[in-house]
Amino acid sequence: MTQELLKHPLVNEQYAPSTWAKLFLLALIWGSSFWLIKVGLVTFTPTEVAAIRLAAAAAFLAPFAIVRITRVQRRQWPVILSVGLTGSLLPAFLFALAQTRIDSGVTGALNALTPLFTLIIGAVIFRQWVTGRTVLGLLIGLCGTLMLVLLNATGQLTLNGYALFIVLATFCYGANLNLIKTYLPDQSPLTITGVSLLMVLPVAIWYLAGPGEVGAKLEGSAAWGSLAAVVVLGVLGTALALILFNHLVQIATTVFASSVTYLIPIVAMTLGALSGERIGVFQIAGMGLILFGVWLANRKPSIKPGL
Repeated sequence: MTQELLKHPLVNEQYAPSTWAKLFLLALIWGSSFWLIKVGLVTFTPTEVAAIRLAAAAAFLAPFAIVRITRVQRRQWPVILSVGLTGSLLPAFLFALAQTRIDSGVTGALNALTPLFTLIIGAVIFRQWVTGRTVLGLLIGLCGTLMLVLLNATGQLTLNGYALFIVLATFCYGANLNLIKTYLPDQSPLTITGVSLLMVLPVAIWYLAGPGEVGAKLEGSAAWGSLAAVVVLGVLGTALALILFNHLVQIATTVFASSVTYLIPIVAMTLGALSGERIGVFQIAGMGLILFGVWLANRKPSIKPGL
């Protein structure tokens, strides 16, 4: 019994410093994404921001994706399409829409719901095994998230209905994580990211060539600054970050990879504060709970010899 327990991936997993470094780098990139969305919304509508973001990401990876299409097996095409929808297309539009009424820092905090949905979907649908320590860590992180969401900088209770868009986006991320871990373990992160983005690219092109009015708005330095922010968001925050994220999903656990969303609020709220958003003691306390939850959820359980 002891040997079987020691062989379990959650018990026997030891993450190398390089794995943790990749997690923190991803948190820095994605934590900056909310500020970049905020800059993009100065000029463009939420749907335009999402379409430009997806188009930039897909175009950047297109040369790599095209040569890797033949590596995708026939049975994996529905999964790749689902990954494109749940990991890129839907969240891009939902986050941009939510940030028309929610501060970038709070949006980053709400994004920390992803590990909870990852855990629930993995346990209920994919029958994945989790430890009580992992559940406790996720719940503590969730409490920190709720503190960030429900209390403003002065400690007053507040609730914004646009937060539901973020909740839906994090549900999509949770489903996306489990799909990759379960059905695409043999595909490289570059193939998964590039091909899935290529499959949703027609939606972005259709919007930009039709209803979108991006070209008509490119007047003045502010407009070009917004465009640059969204393009950087697409290339760095979507294309390259998704490759790194999918890599983490494959070399670690889904819970570990999704824990990046517990670190994102720290980056997002720091950048939000620098751009004029208020941060109070409750926000600092919430971020402290989030960090503790990340540590606890991913801490290796101690197994005493001979037990």
